[in-house]
Amino acid sequence: MIRAFLLSAALVATPPMAMAVEPHAAMQAYVDTEIMSWAHDGTIIKAITAQNAETADYDAIRIDALDKTWRSEVGTGSDLVNGVLKNAAADFLRSQIAASGGMITEVFVMDAQGLNVAASGATSDYWQGDEAKFQETYPKGAGAVHFGDIEFDESSQTYQAQISVTITDPASGEPIGAMTIGIDAEALM
Repeated sequence: MIRAFLLSAALVATPPMAMAVEPHAAMQAYVDTEIMSWAHDGTIIKAITAQNAETADYDAIRIDALDKTWRSEVGTGSDLVNGVLKNAAADFLRSQIAASGGMITEVFVMDAQGLNVAASGATSDYWQGDEAKFQETYPKGAGAVHFGDIEFDESSQTYQAQISVTITDPASGEPIGAMTIGIDAEALM
């Protein structure tokens, strides 16, 4: 609680221009030195590629129906939710969280449609395609990075920011999906 108060005080006292630059610089450094070393792991690439083959012809109606199903089934152990949370790629993501020493709070991977492929924990929705974390990465191509705002996360009682990156096929360099990583913002300061 004291940490949250001190961070809040620091955020209020920090000039707006400094806030705009410093967190993004720290997040970019973390992407470059830590995340990109494992973002294109074969386990992730294989999972995205397999799901892209399955979902390539999904239309907006089917995606919306899946998203509604996900929202109603989170926490129930349904096949749709478990398919994202209980696979080799999700296990790999959880291992990256454990290896981060508390820096990473969550990770999830999306296919070319913006649908969840693998996640360290349940997300609030299945389709991320209508959100900046997807729209500012996958459609923009290789090397695209999106930094979300630093926000207070009620469930973890910490300030966190989301960093999203385009995932590319290592053989062709073509975008195949995206990944979002939740970062403990207090650890960046």
